[in-house]
Amino acid sequence: MANSGLRSRLFLSHVIVLMVGLVPLLVIGKVFSPRFFIVYLREIEGLGFKVWQYRSQLVRGFDTAWTRGALWAVVGGASTAAGVSYWLSRRIVQPLEQMEEITQKFAAGQMDERMDSQSIEELDQLAMSFNRMAAAIEDIEQRRRDLVSDLTHELRTPLTVLAGYLEGLADGAIEPSADIHQRLLNETTRMRRLVDDLQQLSKMEAGYLPIDAQPLALYPLLANLVQRFSDQLLIDTSPTLKLDYPDAVPMVLADAERVEQIMVNLIGNAIRYTPAGSITIRVQPEAHQVWIEVIDTGIGIAPEYLPQVFERFWRADRSRDRTSGGTGIGLAVSRRLVELQGGVIEVESELDQGSTFRFSLPIA
Repeated sequence: MANSGLRSRLFLSHVIVLMVGLVPLLVIGKVFSPRFFIVYLREIEGLGFKVWQYRSQLVRGFDTAWTRGALWAVVGGASTAAGVSYWLSRRIVQPLEQMEEITQKFAAGQMDERMDSQSIEELDQLAMSFNRMAAAIEDIEQRRRDLVSDLTHELRTPLTVLAGYLEGLADGAIEPSADIHQRLLNETTRMRRLVDDLQQLSKMEAGYLPIDAQPLALYPLLANLVQRFSDQLLIDTSPTLKLDYPDAVPMVLADAERVEQIMVNLIGNAIRYTPAGSITIRVQPEAHQVWIEVIDTGIGIAPEYLPQVFERFWRADRSRDRTSGGTGIGLAVSRRLVELQGGVIEVESELDQGSTFRFSLPIA
């Protein structure tokens, strides 16, 4: 294994460092220790002791004793150092071996494995970073699975409808009519809108969607949107749409096309879930940002569903939303567009009381 080779290299590096330290010690000791001993003997002579005639024997004895002591010291020190080096090498390599095992399990589809905490600070930081990366990979994989599952679910309904009508038309069970053609067109339009929304969301998450942030006056854009949607609300029971725009609202730094896309999504959702009542677009400037709110008096959202509102394909009532033609991606797209422009998006809602979607944009 590669880690076994790393352990061997670490151990060998420790041995080399040990040898580099021992060789100069032994050479210097062997060369200079006898000379220092002779100097010491001369000092003893100066004190009146007669040891000079035994100098040769004393030097040989000292040299022999030093050699034996140095030999045993080298054997003992090298053995101890080798053991410590081996232990340290194992401590360093063991987390890497565990990391390798976890990556192999990840490749096999086991995404719940994590690194244990380590006693060595640097390795513990590496383990925590690895665990964060593993959690991110697990989240991405889960999102991928959810996306495939949700996409399959969303495409199955219009395809089933199309297949049913086409089979009926082919065998004569259904007579061709303008209403049938319109239904077929609605289903194909829904699938095209779903594919377009998915493509745009994919580009945004990959960072391929450009944002051309420029100083922008919000009033002309919002007034135009209110007029456009109001022209479509011709039924007496439809909600009323109005704009609450205070004086002296500063310009924001944003992409006009993307802000319009966000507002179309939010106003469209408000109209879809507000059979009657009112929808208000309110602008509120603050210190360094401007908040844009879409307030409706519609059916509202249950509190337990609020954390999921901006997730792709989420719906509190799937069957109702299919009838109305939503794709379940608009709010996910809106959230990403707001984030790309340096803002945040929030929601407040109560059942049967209505909802308030609000997002911020930085002041230019």
